[in-house]
Amino acid sequence: MAAAEELFSLYDACRLCPRLCGANRNAGKTGYCGMTASLTAARAALHMWEEPCISGSAGSGTVFFSGCSLQCIFCQNRTISAGRSGKEISKDRLADIFLELEDKGALNINLVTGAHYIPHIIYALDRAKKQGLRIPVLYNSSGYERVETLKLLEGYVDIYLPDFKYMDPDLAGKFSGARDYPEAAKSAICEMVRQTGPCIFDPEGKILRGTLVRHLILPMHTKDSLRVVEYLLKTYGGQIYISLMNQYTPPDQPLPAPELNRRVTDREYEKVLSKALELGLVNGFFQEGKTAEESLIPAFDNEGV
Repeated sequence: MAAAEELFSLYDACRLCPRLCGANRNAGKTGYCGMTASLTAARAALHMWEEPCISGSAGSGTVFFSGCSLQCIFCQNRTISAGRSGKEISKDRLADIFLELEDKGALNINLVTGAHYIPHIIYALDRAKKQGLRIPVLYNSSGYERVETLKLLEGYVDIYLPDFKYMDPDLAGKFSGARDYPEAAKSAICEMVRQTGPCIFDPEGKILRGTLVRHLILPMHTKDSLRVVEYLLKTYGGQIYISLMNQYTPPDQPLPAPELNRRVTDREYEKVLSKALELGLVNGFFQEGKTAEESLIPAFDNEGV
């Protein structure tokens, strides 16, 4: 536990994410993520709507952390990413939550947007594993990560589930205020793949280890989506799985980027999917039908926290 405890000093001048804001979160200051060093989570429950190899029929033991260092203007989890939802818990309570999710039959522990709480996560995983936690640990990320921070997770995370949102720095700047996103995501995914190696599945198709990269297609920006897919295939080939998503849902309030005020069309999605298959995508997941019209976003009501 000593090594994990020492990590909490990282909150003194927080540089856990690429924003490098330097906030003294231990002193109650909020970082770019919007959070202090107090651990806050909005939901801990079985989640059925991840990729089939992650959720299976039993569900993924998903912990949604409050706050986010990226703050995309179109975020579908905006109530928690902006820190408006969630309950403050202790690091020991987090360890108990992991064990409770395993007892409920979760296939894995799914840590959603936890970069700004990595010291807490490492402490809780150490404690839970000493008490018998055995299921794989999955790190569910925006892709906007520091390699130095990811290295702290080596040996703790079995499965990485990052987004690769943009290849174009202008889009990253416009929609997420992070022109450095493409380079940060490239470096982060490289480190994730280094840690996990190729994807490994059990006989029933459940993922045990590896990196699965998600890409959410945005309206009017299929060219950038194709650049993302091409980069991932050329760089990693069959080492990773790629999940192409059509579930973009515009927020209730109109966005300053007019093209984001509608859903992705079937034609846009099919254009990206067809090109991906043409480029040789074999290891992938696709969404069929009107996924964007389905409720894939749970209620952030502090269930299980």
